Amino acid sequence: MSASREKRSAGLLLFRRTDDGLEVLLGHMGGPFFAKREAGAWTVPKGEYEPDEPAWDAARREFQEELGLPPPDGKAVPLGEVRQTGGKIVTAWAIEADLDPATVVPGTFRMEWPPHSGRTREFPELDRVEWLAVARARELVVKAQAAFLDRLAEHSV
Repeated sequence: MSASREKRSAGLLLFRRTDDGLEVLLGHMGGPFFAKREAGAWTVPKGEYEPDEPAWDAARREFQEELGLPPPDGKAVPLGEVRQTGGKIVTAWAIEADLDPATVVPGTFRMEWPPHSGRTREFPELDRVEWLAVARARELVVKAQAAFLDRLAEHSV
């Protein structure tokens, strides 16, 4: 696959400091495929973008689309890129901010469900959003995205 054809996503990883240590805001992927899964079903709020859109702009746009809230202002810490199992390249930035998960109004997507039924259903992009301690987040996040947690921990020491 040529570099220009690779699927790319960009996202923002919010973090906050608590008395118990660093916490990150992750979302549980919506839809029937992830409904009963925990490990590997949590993600940085992110989304795909086209090659002509700057990754930073896409990360902020996707945060708004996925969570229904404006992206927070603050110093963005570049966390670099990871390649997920399916080949998608994800770029992320961390921003120190607080957000009440109860205020999230997730975006939705449509898909045929059940498969081959001819019926289309709408599902939330993220069906839950939670603050998680970094150790717990590492257990739940999409495997490749754990590198973002490690990079954030190195930065915030």
